[in-house]
Amino acid sequence: MFTQVVPVNKDRHGQKKVRLTSDFRFAGKFHLAYVTVHEFVRAAATYPLIFLEDKDRDEFRPVALLGLDAGENLFVDAKGKWDANYIPAIIRRYPFALTKATDADRYIVCIDEASELVNDTEGAALFDDEGKPTQVIENVKRYLTELQQMDQVTQEFTRFLAQNNLLTPLSMRVNAADQVRNITGGYVINEERLNNFSEQKFLEIREKRYLPAIYAHLVSLPQIERLVSLKQGDEPAHIAPEAASDADAKATATRKRRTETLQ
Repeated sequence: MFTQVVPVNKDRHGQKKVRLTSDFRFAGKFHLAYVTVHEFVRAAATYPLIFLEDKDRDEFRPVALLGLDAGENLFVDAKGKWDANYIPAIIRRYPFALTKATDADRYIVCIDEASELVNDTEGAALFDDEGKPTQVIENVKRYLTELQQMDQVTQEFTRFLAQNNLLTPLSMRVNAADQVRNITGGYVINEERLNNFSEQKFLEIREKRYLPAIYAHLVSLPQIERLVSLKQGDEPAHIAPEAASDADAKATATRKRRTETLQ
């Protein structure tokens, strides 16, 4: 999504503007979107939610599936309209991002200079005539700070899932028309392991307020049918559940013949 991210400063961006638009063609090739745990309940009503392993950072990150193939977002049409009620926050915050400073324990606001939304003539100015940040920058700071806090909670959530062996490799088999395809490369919560938790451990999950996110994730998985229908032009689709490794939850276990790696 971000290709040329640099810190926002008045010397470099004093004359820059950001075009405010509902045109999401910039996201037309994003088949994945990172979501925070706070977004799970709303996002689950539209997108399948899974977890991807970040081996470099030794952690798992939850994402919403926007398409079945890399470079394909099934929710953005040719005119740039996002055809869903909920849009992931990472998409809505674009072209801005929050990056940790290398020389201090603080975060700085950055912008993707390669974005078509950033220009010299059209949109809201980042700095006023005196070189002071406009309300646009202040609003972005507040919004990104809230997202950063949500991100920290999300990292704690996924760390808990990994430490308690709740994540298992994803394997989905989707039948659409005469095509059978496999989707692998991600992870899902193993419902059987969750159900076998002791009462004490289950109470711990409830006290951490993780239950809504866990169940939202599980009920989101059949949304793969929505992706198949969109890809097939509303052609009827069917999910054939199949036992995944280590007895995956029936809500999560599926397989395909043609393998698609999600990362």
